[in-house]
Amino acid sequence: MKPTLLYIHGLSSSGASGTAGRLRLLLPQVRVVSPDLPLRPEAALNLLARIAGEEQPAVVIGTSMGGMLAQFVRGRRKILVNPAFHVSRFMRDRLGPQPFLNPRQDGAEEYEITAALCDEFAAVEARQFEALDDFDRQNTYALFGDRDNLVDGRAEFVTHYDAHHAQSFEGGHRLDEQAMKTAVLPLIRRLLAESGEE
Repeated sequence: MKPTLLYIHGLSSSGASGTAGRLRLLLPQVRVVSPDLPLRPEAALNLLARIAGEEQPAVVIGTSMGGMLAQFVRGRRKILVNPAFHVSRFMRDRLGPQPFLNPRQDGAEEYEITAALCDEFAAVEARQFEALDDFDRQNTYALFGDRDNLVDGRAEFVTHYDAHHAQSFEGGHRLDEQAMKTAVLPLIRRLLAESGEE
């Protein structure tokens, strides 16, 4: 049976993101589960907890906002790509209707950022590093694009996790083909091997 990878998309995206598609193409030996996240963070966390329980992913990978949310899937090997640990700060500068950048299963083409939604995200962010155990500290990795001009979570990551698990790659906030092949895929393969599921 194929090992499962849970991919968690970023803000304004969906499970049909280009990153999810590339993961499926480049890792045919892996089953990639990539859900559309609900807009509200607590609902998103509930969905991720249910999926993690059902699917038992060998590796969880989250990009941007998805990197922040991925931390809540405890007891799994994780990769946080350009994690937006404080996406609420980014959102507060963008109140109002926003387009979804990828198709969603419910057909929604836009969503609205409100002050209340920002507050909901801030409440989740406030507890994202709580009660980390040794497994999560030692099995969470982060990849940071050296040209990411949206977020920089490296200092915060190394405060809470193993500093040796923070790596840089050539690229910006969004993953491109080169970053996927040179930084993300080798780390996924390594974590799959460590889990005994490669």
